Amino acid sequence: MDITELEDNFELLEDWEDKYRYIIDLGGRLEPLDEKFKTEEWKVRGCQSQVWLVPSKQNDKIHFIGDSDAVIVKGLIAIVLTIYSDKSPSEIKSIAVEDIFAKLGLSEHLSPSRRNGLIAMTEKIKYYANVL
Repeated sequence: MDITELEDNFELLEDWEDKYRYIIDLGGRLEPLDEKFKTEEWKVRGCQSQVWLVPSKQNDKIHFIGDSDAVIVKGLIAIVLTIYSDKSPSEIKSIAVEDIFAKLGLSEHLSPSRRNGLIAMTEKIKYYANVL
């Protein structure tokens, strides 16, 4: 799935109850994260739930896998990975993620702590784009 398909799917869903179910479904489709990565080294600071993001560089692209102990947050990770994974560091740095979140309606429909967690995830991904 790409960003356009994600945005189209969100537009098809009429209410936020359906959108939350879709977010949870996206989280269920995440690539499994091996327990060996569920350590402090890969943990994202600033998230109320436990969140782990693990990058791997493949050619000039960065692939991410991630997980959380909370189902909604796991779905938010899936959205973030749809936006950022398998892109070059320069592509990652140029993404206007706030615009995408606004288009999806995440900005106004998430609790402040989940919004903060989403920001922490995107900052961690941009950090990896700078160091890998």
